[in-house]
Amino acid sequence: MARGASADEVRKAFRKLAKKHHPDTNPGDKASEEKFKRVSAAFDIIGDPDKRKKFDAGEIDADGRETMRGFGGGSPFGQQGGGGWSPRGQQADGPEIDLSELFGDILGRGRPGGGGQGGGFGGFSQRGADVRARLEIDLEDTIHGAKKRIAFSDGRTIDVSIPKGAEEGQTLRLKGQGSPGRSGPGDAFIEMTIRPHALFRREGDNLVMDLPVSIPDAVLGGKVQAPTPDGAVNVSVPKGANTGASLRLKGRGLSDPKGKRGDLLARIVLMLPETIDPALEAFAVTWRAERPFTPRRR
Repeated sequence: MARGASADEVRKAFRKLAKKHHPDTNPGDKASEEKFKRVSAAFDIIGDPDKRKKFDAGEIDADGRETMRGFGGGSPFGQQGGGGWSPRGQQADGPEIDLSELFGDILGRGRPGGGGQGGGFGGFSQRGADVRARLEIDLEDTIHGAKKRIAFSDGRTIDVSIPKGAEEGQTLRLKGQGSPGRSGPGDAFIEMTIRPHALFRREGDNLVMDLPVSIPDAVLGGKVQAPTPDGAVNVSVPKGANTGASLRLKGRGLSDPKGKRGDLLARIVLMLPETIDPALEAFAVTWRAERPFTPRRR
């Protein structure tokens, strides 16, 4: 009987317990309501032939997830009092199977130590809880990838690998880095947020920045230094460049998950010196008088 209870016997036992603890039968009874939920969760495993087979073999846990093996216990239907099938007396409509013993920690009432000769964890104690954290990263981290160390409230620290192409709000799942549990640790979920950058703004896969250019360089053309996420580079400003014109720096933008880069668009902004030179002021007076100019609205 320990391992041989039929599917029909299991269904009958479930119906009996479900009817006994159903909220409609026990209005306002929180304990019965919780018991009903746990019995239903237990039946979701043993009531399904495939899940029951895997659970019996130690391949899945109480939530139907694959288990970490090698924790000492064997089958949850183990022999010699190891949490196996345990009839509680014959009834007219079949045996009443004690699901709290059958599933141990699934119902939260497993015997300490797992019982029986299986010892250890009894094979099917609860998995550790998942943990969540938020990690601020820099724009450059999303372009080149990076490693960041994060500390949890329990004092643990782990190193997180930031992938290229990381997105705002993207969550990384680190298997086995959650809270410890008797059948294995949970997972860690790290949500990433990207700090605003002082120079670069995002437009799709491209980056945009303002590039200050002096009046002589804009009039005559020339080389100016432009910052990029990879370091400063020299760019050519064409003769007669004006505010609003853009210089495209290919492959200097954001990365996608495969490492392919977008572009960096440097928008020209004409800048005057903080202190106006007398010669420039005199030229402007003459130029305005002799060659009136009204800029077009863009």
